[in-house]
Amino acid sequence: MNQAASLARLMAWLSPVFPTGGFAYSAGLEQVVSDGVVHDEATLQSWLETLLTRGSFWNEAVLIAAAHRGEEPLDSLAALAASIAAGAERHRETLDQGAAFLNAASAWRSHGLDRETPLPIALGTVAAQADLPLNDTLTAALQTLISNQLQAAIRLSLIGQVGAAKLMAALEQTVLATAEAAADSTLDDLGGSAFMADIASARHETLQPRLFLS
Repeated sequence: MNQAASLARLMAWLSPVFPTGGFAYSAGLEQVVSDGVVHDEATLQSWLETLLTRGSFWNEAVLIAAAHRGEEPLDSLAALAASIAAGAERHRETLDQGAAFLNAASAWRSHGLDRETPLPIALGTVAAQADLPLNDTLTAALQTLISNQLQAAIRLSLIGQVGAAKLMAALEQTVLATAEAAADSTLDDLGGSAFMADIASARHETLQPRLFLS
């Protein structure tokens, strides 16, 4: 597959219209906005940088890379990805989005994966089957995670579209650096120190009223 075709495929698979349901999840952002921890552009940028470099987004990138390389049995990787989800909502999120991704991606190719495959494992595996470059896949996946968070922030009236665009630009180098680091990672690099994000995700289970499923 040439570079243009690879780019088109990734843009399709990771676009907001691809039916993974990413718009329904906030990864705990709704909780910290409700708590006042994240309350403006500066605190949102800090929050997202933390998720990218030492939180759940970093772990997702490591798992995508592991699945793309195919160095571990898929069932073991899937079990690992599900086990490190921070709480019931994030566990359901990764499984539901993985199933939705696989269902939609089957329009391009037959992948033979179980529908209970977590999203990072599903994405990494199918991208490898399609010969999509690892670094491009990681960059696109991380950019999509940030985009989903910024869309959630808009819906939460935390920022507007201009503010979201400013943050997208500000986070670009962090996204690129994280993708590059994840491309050279191993499963030993899983982990993080974004404990507040994990706690927020768990506390969101009882937040009322709420817009998002996580």
